[in-house]
Amino acid sequence: MPVLPSCVLEPLWDQFAALLPEHVDTHSLGCHNPRVPDRVVFDHVIAALVHGSGYERIAGPGCSDRTIRRRVTYWAQLGIAEQIHALALQAYDRMIGLELDELSVDGCITKAPCGGEAAGRSPVDRGKQGLKRSVATEGTGVPLGIVLAGANRHDSPLLVPTLKAADEQVGGLPDQVNVNLDRGYDSDKTRCALVELGFTGEIARKGVPPRSRPARGGWWSGATRG
Repeated sequence: MPVLPSCVLEPLWDQFAALLPEHVDTHSLGCHNPRVPDRVVFDHVIAALVHGSGYERIAGPGCSDRTIRRRVTYWAQLGIAEQIHALALQAYDRMIGLELDELSVDGCITKAPCGGEAAGRSPVDRGKQGLKRSVATEGTGVPLGIVLAGANRHDSPLLVPTLKAADEQVGGLPDQVNVNLDRGYDSDKTRCALVELGFTGEIARKGVPPRSRPARGGWWSGATRG
């Protein structure tokens, strides 16, 4: 039984497959084991995302977890996820509309047991490897841009790269943008950075009790980042 209805999965696969380069068999004799089809690996990746499980739990006799990891790494190097995300944002904007005049940015720490170039020591997990994910969302909570860094990085230095990632994914932000931030960004450096980008900002102040209700859009990034 598919993890997603075919009406959702098939269009996604069609768009994904259109971005994949043609695979060329470079084996000199052509007598190696057959390559696992991209569609099979794709279905396993979707299953892992839907169930929130590791690849070893959804791997099967015809598609090992190592095959899934290698293929995902290859697809990541091609930047296919970013292309799919940009196309999804374009479609959403046409059908529903993105509220790009109100953005929220926040960061969170996630585990990174396998390490990686961006991973770093987590200050909240006994120094184990972790990632800081800085996410920008639009006014209703749709994720626009994401930047990865070591878990020990502070949120504020990732603000500008995250906003630039959002700008790139949507093909350009409007001239007037208000950015909602929590008190972790409360600094003159952050305000200067927003001015240089031509944005305004609504930043929670350190030492000031929070309002009973968050600013418009201010809580979306926190709800989206997990």
